[in-house]
This record gives sequence, C-alpha cells and structure tokens, in this order.
Amino acid sequence: MNNKTDVYMREIFIGQVDSPEEFIKKVKQERRDGKIPDILNINYNKDLNEVIVEVSRGRSRRPVIIVENGKSKLTEDHVNKLINNEIKWADLKKEGIIEYLDAAEEENCFIALSEDKITNEHSHLEISPILIMGLTTSIVPFSNYGQSARLNRGSKSQKQSLGLYASNYLIRIDTDANILHYPSNPIVKTCNSNIAGQENHPAGQNLVIALMSYEGYNMQDALILNNGSLNRGMGRSTYYKPYSVEELRYSGGLSDKICIPDKEVKGYKAEEDYKLLEEDGIVYPEAKITEADIIIGRTSPPRFLGEMDEFSISANRLRDSSVKIKPGENGIVDMVVVTDNDEGNRLVQLKIRHDRVPEIGDKFASRHGQKGVVGLMVPQQDMPFTVSGITPDLIFSPHSIPSRMTVSHLIEAVAGKAGALHARTVDASAFSNESEESLREMLTEMGFREDGTERMINGITG
Repeated sequence: MNNKTDVYMREIFIGQVDSPEEFIKKVKQERRDGKIPDILNINYNKDLNEVIVEVSRGRSRRPVIIVENGKSKLTEDHVNKLINNEIKWADLKKEGIIEYLDAAEEENCFIALSEDKITNEHSHLEISPILIMGLTTSIVPFSNYGQSARLNRGSKSQKQSLGLYASNYLIRIDTDANILHYPSNPIVKTCNSNIAGQENHPAGQNLVIALMSYEGYNMQDALILNNGSLNRGMGRSTYYKPYSVEELRYSGGLSDKICIPDKEVKGYKAEEDYKLLEEDGIVYPEAKITEADIIIGRTSPPRFLGEMDEFSISANRLRDSSVKIKPGENGIVDMVVVTDNDEGNRLVQLKIRHDRVPEIGDKFASRHGQKGVVGLMVPQQDMPFTVSGITPDLIFSPHSIPSRMTVSHLIEAVAGKAGALHARTVDASAFSNESEESLREMLTEMGFREDGTERMINGITG
C-alpha cells in the first residue's frame, strides 16, 4: 500500500512526498527566507491526503504576523520604526515577520486574536482583532459588544445609507441616485471609518435622540420625529431619476423624430399634455412636472410594413412615441443633454429631481441594525425637553434594545453625548475602543450624570 502523499500545483500532479508536514514546513521556511516567491501558498488536506500548492492569480490573501516558539516576530521596536518611517511594510514582509495567507493555507494555521493569547501551538497572530470583520461591519461602533446577527443587519443598513456618492453628481446621469442634503461626519467612529472614506464622503446624520416612551406612538419600533428638526433639514434628500430617448433608424430610410407631434399623428394625446415642450420637442430645464406629463415628444414610423403607403408615409400613418413621466412620479427637470451616440443617432438625456422630506411611514435605521418606522411627527413646542433646553430630534422606545441585545447602541449613545460635549470624536473601534469608564468620566467632568440620563419636561403639560 502506498502511504505517500500526492502533491498538486494548479490542479496538476507534480509528485509525491513521504512526510507532508515536513515538506510544508520546509516550503514555508524557504518562502520566508525569500528563496521561493511569496505568492505561493501551500495547504495539506488530511482527508484526501493531498498537498495543494497554489500560485494562481486572483486569490484573496491577507497578512498575518508570524509566531515562532510562542512569541510574535513583530516586536515593539518594529512598531516604533514603522511609526517613525524608518522601515516600511515591505521590509516586514522581506524579513519574514509577516506573510500573506489564502483561504486554503489558513485551514492549517492556528491564529491568535491578540498577543496575550499566544500559546506554543499558535502559528500566527492577527495584526488587529478588528480584521476578523468585514469593512462595513468594522465601521459599526463598539461592534465587539453586539451580536453577530445585528452586526450583519447594521452593515447592510450602512450600504443603503444616503450621503454624497460622488462630488460631480450634478453633471452625472446615473440610475436612481439619492443625495442627502446635510450628511455629517460621525462623532463616534472606528479606525476603519476613514479607510472607508467616511471622513470625506459621510453617510447619515448625527441626531439628538431620546430613549423614552412618548404618548404610545413609538411602540413596536416606531419613531417620533421633531417637526422643527425636519423643517431645518433633518433627513432631507434629493432623488434623481434619469430619462433618455434616441432617434432610432429603421430599414428603408425610416427613423424616429424628436419633435412636438402633429394632431394627425396616430396616438396623439390632448394638447394640454404637450404644454411643457419647447419648439424642439424637449422639456425646458427647471420645469415643474407632475404625473403623466410628457417630457420628450417623439414620432415613430409604423411598426408594420403593411401600414405604410406605397410611396411615402403620410402624417396620419406616424405614431406618437413620446416619453412621459411614470405614474406616481413628479419633480423638477434638473438637466437636459442633447448629443449623438456612437451610432450617430440623436440622443436626448434628462434628469428629474425630487426633494424628499421624511413623513409618516418612512424608515430610519442606525448603524447597529435598529430599524424603525416614523409613527408621529410632533411640533417642536410639544416635544419633551431637558432642563438646559435641549429638545431631541428623534425619540425611540427603550424596549427595542434588550430584545435585540444591541448593547453597542447604548454605549454609542453615551459616547456620542460625551464626544459632543468635549467637541471631539470618540474611538469606537472593536476590541480597542475607549473604555466605558473613560466615557463616564467625560460626562461627569461636564456636570452630567455618568450614565448619560437626564430628567425631561413634558412640552405639553410642563
């Protein structure tokens, strides 16, 4: 019976070895010494008794710190030299302090989450514990205090958040674009927030929130909004919808024509429907349009050859193929572009904008997967307020926290208040965030209770 282990490279059999563990150990050492390319990864599958060597392009690989004899090869001296720009990342890679693993090789590795948990059995050390999370999940504040299901929902909420997706959005014609009017840089952020570009392209807003019940209108995750905050622009956004029309060419020298259709054209609508069109058959910029308004006039030849006359096409044989606003939509014409496409056909593109103001039934969400629907909008004079006169922008029920175990949401609320009072951002990175004790001290220094609670006064009864 053959007890040797097969070795494959790029799924091609290249030989056999007697001891797969010793073979892999030798290959890894030569890779760290620079004798073989560092793009090589190796994995031993015990179930199939196969060694897989992978050097193909396009693999996802990530860096980890090498551990030998229970000690990390990355010392404090290396870290200080990196900070002082005396050495670079490539130097750590060249000296065999860090190496890149793919998913297959990682199966044979034992990676420690932090340096204080390293044992003699560990082979590698995470550069940072936050790297076990994805990019959007690592942006969730105090994510190490939240459960995994809520972190996934929070990451999805951030992907759907409104902000400024491009600085040149005014001259772009994208499909269904949303722009938040007043995006704000978060007070509570993680070390990956700037890596994700939140500092230059923020998504979402910092709001003054109150965790309390109010008149029974915020049960079952419902939210109560301050109408005064809405009038000042909270949650307002602009929705851009593109439309485009092309003068298509057909066989026999026939083509579409962008114009105001004649009354004899088949399918002609009421004259009132074409009131927004100029002489060229295109709506003018800044025109206010409502449902079913025609924005681009166009005539097209008959769909079937049998509808054509013997020598020419008369006006009553043409059909109206004008473009109108879809049902339920309205807005203002933001931009009109007239050009030719690659085929030489005339092309008209326009963009409709619609300002959206939060209303009852709209959904809001936090970075922790806490979602709620607006159930009531209260005038500012009727909202509860603190002794110092602070009125919340939003009220949501405290009963929505315990069942979802989003402790991170509560800590972020305290951290946001402390950061706002001290006029600085708060580091909420997973596993290396500012401690709860330091946040409590920040609040007491400013004369507030350490838990962030305050007595509030009913705006209606006083």
